[in-house]
Amino acid sequence: MNQQNLVVVEGNACRDPELKHTANTVICKMSIANNRFYKSGNGFEKEVSFFDVDCFGEIAKLCGDKVRKGDEIRVTGRLKQSRFEKDGQKRSTVLVIAERVEFGAKAKPGDTSPTDDIEF
Repeated sequence: MNQQNLVVVEGNACRDPELKHTANTVICKMSIANNRFYKSGNGFEKEVSFFDVDCFGEIAKLCGDKVRKGDEIRVTGRLKQSRFEKDGQKRSTVLVIAERVEFGAKAKPGDTSPTDDIEF
């Protein structure tokens, strides 16, 4: 059986992407803020999650050119876990490796906070 590792994250870019060039490819590092609303008592609560995303090759170049802080984006890809030791403690991080990126609304000038609703 082929095991599945697929994730889709929609949200707003937390900062401008960082481009790095290696001898073989281009790497783009960015973060997405994802807003989740849920009912609590008589109202709604907001929960924000932050996801680190790495893109490679042509997708990286495109994201580096098009994405700016606050822009809406949808990333489809896979999860990758990295394990390491820091100060004698075992740690791990999970990030999204982008295989497809879709672009939504651009952030308004001067607006640096993520929007509440995302429509693609």
